[in-house]
Amino acid sequence: MARARTRLTEGWRELLMRSHGALTHFVGASKAAAAHGAGGKFPRWALLAAESWETAQSIIVRIETPGMRKEDLDVSITQNGLRVRGVKHPAEEHRTRIYSLMERAFGRFERTIPLPHNIDTSKAEVSYVDGVITVIIRKTKPLPPTQLTLE
Repeated sequence: MARARTRLTEGWRELLMRSHGALTHFVGASKAAAAHGAGGKFPRWALLAAESWETAQSIIVRIETPGMRKEDLDVSITQNGLRVRGVKHPAEEHRTRIYSLMERAFGRFERTIPLPHNIDTSKAEVSYVDGVITVIIRKTKPLPPTQLTLE
């Protein structure tokens, strides 16, 4: 029993460490469940997986928002970083289903991804393809890679 508890605890720690904010709270999930006859089975938390990297000229951020329409998303750059807000609506066919498993969350959400300070927000580009938001933000001073010599 102690070994199982240790493994479970380690698994949760790794999930929280690796998710780095990807575990996103959806507000209104219980209302969506009640409205669609799910009996409170809709979760209030879901993963919005993201990745961020930089090149010599830009910062690139990608966020997965599966099953969402771009009209239901709002992407902005704030003092704290790249903010993605939206509403994920359940489909109409949810009304007649009796679920044995429901891992998808619905409702309003907000996620902020930290950005470095050396960016030019006036030249940011955003696109939405196949459920993935891609934001490219130019740096104010392009920094070429520095070659290091191994000794």
